[in-house]
Amino acid sequence: MSVDKKELKMGQDECSSCCCDSCAADRFQNQASNFEKAMESEDRPKSTLKNILTVKNRLIVSGILFVAGIVSSHMGQLLTSNIILYVAYAIIGYSVVFSAFKNLFTGHLLDEEFLMTIASLGAFGVGQTSEGVAVMLFYMVGEAFNDYAMDKSKSSIKKLMELKPDVAHIIRNNSTIDVNPEKVEINDIILIKSGERIPLDSIIIEGTSTLDTSALTGESLPEDVSVDSLILSGSVNGSGTIKAKVIKSFSESTFSRILEMVENAGNRKAKSEVFIKKFSHYYTPIVVIAAVLTTLIPTLIFRQSFDVWFYRSLMFLVVSCPCALVLSVPLAFFGGIGAAAKSGVLLKGGAFIEKLAKVDTFVFDKTGTLTEGKFKVTEIKTYDFDENEALRYAALAEGSSTHPIARSIVDEYLSRNKMTAINNLHLDIKEIFGKGIQTTIEDKIVLVGSSDFLSANGVEIKDRKEAISTLVQIAVSGINVATIYVGDTVKSDSKESLRELKKEGVKNLVMLSGDRKKIADSIGKEIGIDDVKSQLLPEEKVVNLEKIMNDSKITAFVGDGINDAPSIARADIGIAMGALGSDAAIEASDVVIMGEDLSGLPKLVKLSKKTLRIAKQNIVFAIGVKVIIMILAVAGIGTMWMAVFGDVGVSILAVLNALRMLIVKKN
Repeated sequence: MSVDKKELKMGQDECSSCCCDSCAADRFQNQASNFEKAMESEDRPKSTLKNILTVKNRLIVSGILFVAGIVSSHMGQLLTSNIILYVAYAIIGYSVVFSAFKNLFTGHLLDEEFLMTIASLGAFGVGQTSEGVAVMLFYMVGEAFNDYAMDKSKSSIKKLMELKPDVAHIIRNNSTIDVNPEKVEINDIILIKSGERIPLDSIIIEGTSTLDTSALTGESLPEDVSVDSLILSGSVNGSGTIKAKVIKSFSESTFSRILEMVENAGNRKAKSEVFIKKFSHYYTPIVVIAAVLTTLIPTLIFRQSFDVWFYRSLMFLVVSCPCALVLSVPLAFFGGIGAAAKSGVLLKGGAFIEKLAKVDTFVFDKTGTLTEGKFKVTEIKTYDFDENEALRYAALAEGSSTHPIARSIVDEYLSRNKMTAINNLHLDIKEIFGKGIQTTIEDKIVLVGSSDFLSANGVEIKDRKEAISTLVQIAVSGINVATIYVGDTVKSDSKESLRELKKEGVKNLVMLSGDRKKIADSIGKEIGIDDVKSQLLPEEKVVNLEKIMNDSKITAFVGDGINDAPSIARADIGIAMGALGSDAAIEASDVVIMGEDLSGLPKLVKLSKKTLRIAKQNIVFAIGVKVIIMILAVAGIGTMWMAVFGDVGVSILAVLNALRMLIVKKN
């Protein structure tokens, strides 16, 4: 990859282990200030709403004076017309002229302000006063429009700043203390009232509520939470007061991590953005030299009119200004990042938009990515025995176990019978690790475990065929009465999301799993995976991923667990699933999908293609129109008004095209 993922926290590593309050606060303040810098183009001065309004007022006054000057000219009052036009020029152009001459001493000679100043003053020199004013007036119209467009494109990302928690209510000695979230420590107990934003990542210890997580995930449906639920900073507590134990410091909570990702997004530019920057660096000096030669060669060598060719070179300068490219192409990528953020997807730079648009192979982890990652009872088969009674025996036997399969059986029984807990404290339970459990319930010997465990205890197994689920056998008084099937469940949107990826032109869908072959193959077939590789260790996943990358143009890996981090880091594009995904996976990734489902993935690919398509349209359109008008200017066919359109008009049209990135359809 062109940028090492380790650069994500470059400059912050020295402070990462520091837990002092001042360090956390300073880091947040640095992130907040750097956020604005990341939002700005390197080639463009900072713009504020105040500046835009000031320019707007100047434009109105200058525009009125410009019209008045033109009318006076047509009425034959040339002196009055010129005075009015010069005043109009001074009002609208003073900042540009001042900046252009100031840049003479700072090494930025050949910028767009210099081109506009020379072109407008040159027009005055050849007696084209109205056209000189028009050049500056319409240039500033374009600038004001571009500033508005840039601020508009920033708005969707700036909304992330609204996640900032204002205060944390710490409970100490039976009283509540209001402090800055930066000063809250891990394991502190905090109170979150109805309507307040969650200040830090926490676990609920008391109360129930619903959370609005739309700012994080883009998901509009509220999320029900209760005791033991994980709640993320930036979410809004919808109803009910809750108490929670803090599990992450402010600097490591979800809100701070989002800021960090956004801050770094501006540093990873797409190839198209880098090309435009380099292009404009060489392009501007070349066109200035060409404009000078356009005047000198015909007048010095061929003895033609200086005024005619100087006027043509001024048109050449006006139309050659690279504003349309320098502004609209980065704006398209910036709009793409903003549109993705609005949908709950964080991109760590425009470079990954460009890559996502060209991905031909997606590689997925299975557990937690394509599946829920939680064991669940999928079926109970009984043999002349009551199903709920068999489940009760199993739940009582497994009630004290912390194994995920055991917990799934207990949860199934509690759910079916609308119970909150199961009492098995009086039971004498004998557990054989990795095999099963033996106990006595109501004077009956109960065995719960694998087929081999029951067989070793003299029980005849009635169903031991290989299945895609884990089999838990139940025997009562030496008779196999039931088989419980426990397995991971496929996410409801996985199949449709993969189908949408295929529609977007993705050629290969691959699943790398550490699960058993039969289970992995079955899930892969169910959801439409092209190639399944199973029973892999984390390091084996990386080896298989590298083989896939050798046969693909651009490969994306999607995962959520800490074991996925090496593969996420190795892929051309690493995608971490879910705000609840492991820190290692999120840290190694290039893209973070804040939701827990895959539906954002095809949307992201579609968005990336749209971004790249718009950027290419702007490049072709801007260069094409400018070249045509340049040729017309040199040939003496064009006019200064045509040149103004070639600069300002093309810029406005290109920026309007880029602003289409801000239109995000709600499905």
